[in-house]
Amino acid sequence: MQIPLKIVVAPDSFKGSLTATEVCSAAEEGLRRVWPDADIVRVPMADGGEGTVESLVDATGGEIVDVDATGPSGDRVKAFFGLLGDGKTAVIEMAAASGLPLVPADKRDPMTSTTRGTGDLIAAALDAGCRKFIIGIGGSATNDGGAGMAQALGARLLDADGKEIGPGGAELARLVRIDVSRMDRRLVGAEFVVASDVDNPLTGPDGASAVYGPQKGATPEMVQVLNAALANYAAVIRRDLRIDVEGLPGAGAAGGLGAGLVAFLSARLQRGVEIVIKATGLREKTSGADLVITGEGRIDFQTLHGKTPMGVARVAAECGVPVAVLAGSVADDARGLYDHGIDALMSVVKGPCTMDAAVRRAYANVADAAESLARLVEIGRRHGKEM
Repeated sequence: MQIPLKIVVAPDSFKGSLTATEVCSAAEEGLRRVWPDADIVRVPMADGGEGTVESLVDATGGEIVDVDATGPSGDRVKAFFGLLGDGKTAVIEMAAASGLPLVPADKRDPMTSTTRGTGDLIAAALDAGCRKFIIGIGGSATNDGGAGMAQALGARLLDADGKEIGPGGAELARLVRIDVSRMDRRLVGAEFVVASDVDNPLTGPDGASAVYGPQKGATPEMVQVLNAALANYAAVIRRDLRIDVEGLPGAGAAGGLGAGLVAFLSARLQRGVEIVIKATGLREKTSGADLVITGEGRIDFQTLHGKTPMGVARVAAECGVPVAVLAGSVADDARGLYDHGIDALMSVVKGPCTMDAAVRRAYANVADAAESLARLVEIGRRHGKEM
């Protein structure tokens, strides 16, 4: 009699279709058709972007906390953060309060949009007793360098007349002095880890304004204004806070929020998937497993650069466990991933179909693909071969 298998299911979400938790459920359903007694360990994953809060809350037995926050345009929005199972760690997606989807396409304006809502989320987490913060900073509608976030937490950004500058990236051109003496005292000793999967500096041709400003509504003229304003911001930070963030890799993420988090909160920038791996205890859960299954909506060679499946694959390799990837679509160049720790790639889509049909049948398709994978593995087991 064979010992029941231990299978770790650690996927990202299938964007626009299934959450990471739903992918776990579907995969488990398919696996149990073949291995009803298997020890199936579900670890919903993310890479620091959309879905990170849900994944970490689910993985740690935490909860979602709703917050009324300032939106990118200054209006009030319904936002949220995750309180992890330890009751002391908050996980925040800045996009929940300061994200691009919160602003209609015809009203996007990085000259005036603010990250104040992200500061509101941090303050709410402090109110909940949190001392450790994991912040995902993708998908922003802003280009203010995190100035609004800092102001929400008590920093004073002053103009030549000693008055607070207004919201938005353009206002940073008027910044003359920074006063952090009134910042929330509860921030002292708090730990901030930031999920940043881009290496862009704050300013210049590869900076926040030039690379990401246009998708937020910036014209070429606005890009020049915003870049100069961020350069002034960096100079004042360098003088008043004694930290140089302008050329820091990742400082340009989320319209410069990376720089603001480092400057005002002494945050550490890390790859998002590595943060999630640590927070979920994936390495410990993978130990002793027979197979790891991961996945995301689309797999191509770019998956190699910081995406969830590769992070999971590295952990599996460390533990000596084979890893299979299930995906909504598998690009031709994805074969290159076989040279980087991926053992098998499988599309969950069974044949030509519309996107709507693929989304509608996603849960069933993932379950069926997991069953097919299990049956292939079982063929090897029955012939006495190692997995």
